[in-house]
Amino acid sequence: MSTTLRLPRPDGSLAPYQLGAPRPYPTPGRRPQSRTAYAAVHVVADPLADNTPGSPAALDWEATLAFRRHLWSYGLGVAEAMDTAQRGMGLDPATTYELIRRTAAESLSTGGGPLVCGAGTDQLPPRASSLAEVVAAYEEQLGVIEEAGARAVLMASRQLAAIASGPGDYVHVYGRLLAQVREPVVLHWLGPMFDPALAGYWGSDDLDTAAEHCLTIIGDHADKVDGIKVSLLDAEREVKLRRRLPPGVRLYTGDDFGYPELIKGNGDGWSDALLGIFDAIAPAASAALSALDAGDLDGYDEILAPTVPLARHMFGTPTYYYKTGITFLAWLAGHQTHFRMVGGLESGRSTLHLVELFELADRAGLLVDPELAASRMRHYLALAGVAQ
Repeated sequence: MSTTLRLPRPDGSLAPYQLGAPRPYPTPGRRPQSRTAYAAVHVVADPLADNTPGSPAALDWEATLAFRRHLWSYGLGVAEAMDTAQRGMGLDPATTYELIRRTAAESLSTGGGPLVCGAGTDQLPPRASSLAEVVAAYEEQLGVIEEAGARAVLMASRQLAAIASGPGDYVHVYGRLLAQVREPVVLHWLGPMFDPALAGYWGSDDLDTAAEHCLTIIGDHADKVDGIKVSLLDAEREVKLRRRLPPGVRLYTGDDFGYPELIKGNGDGWSDALLGIFDAIAPAASAALSALDAGDLDGYDEILAPTVPLARHMFGTPTYYYKTGITFLAWLAGHQTHFRMVGGLESGRSTLHLVELFELADRAGLLVDPELAASRMRHYLALAGVAQ
């Protein structure tokens, strides 16, 4: 089967494209030793179910869990039920709870693959009636996670952002929650580029002021905070925050633009990782972290360098539709049999955006079966009216 196809260009023309050879990324014999790394993971929809906007999510459970096993096989941890799994963009609370339970059981049955799960407040209406209602919603989701035997990520809450009158309300809510968690949790700062409803989180639109409020909460409860995931796409700001964290509290980078340098770090420290892009580049991420463990900084840089253009394109504006690209690449790479998403989110990116994503993934050596990827790309282009 040919791996040459004609791809559309912005001027309406078609240009021939020949796929390159995939890069061999062996599965490692162990987890990364020098960094803690989680991939925020997507869900696989049931393609024959009513996954239209507003409908309860229906998942292909075997394909969804198989992808988590894929990530664990490369030594990465799984960050379950995060925004990559379409929290607030198609994944309803009931399905979220089932997803957490099933993934936690899968982790235990496969030897304890690293797992953290997102606890939020998305079972509430867009505007909660009180802070007490926000706390209760968090407690409900924390209970599901803890009963499943997993650790929690306290996700940034749209409902808290909408009702909070200032930083004191964040101090109150997080204080109540951190006082009762069984194990240290990961906090979560998701910038408005990922979710516009989270603008002004921690009680201020000014990010420097917001960071001060966040650091106060962490400092008051450092024994209950494993780390904080920061997704602001601002490497300099992340480093400044990292320097001020209490001893033992990790900075998990969520910067899908600057992750290679942030994870590599320098004499001043480094960031650990909780990244959506690791869903799409798991073999490369694993190989790079193995090189880092071995002190091979040149090898680390060489492996991750071609993944950065892919990530920057995938997470381009509007950033919150990056989930569409994540799922598209999972389909091209053979991890699922279709390109359908809960909430109909497969329409979240244009044909030209996904064509460029295809090319960038190929250049990074991530399409392990070029013939399959080319065949699926032809089918996708045919639906878009592009004859081959």
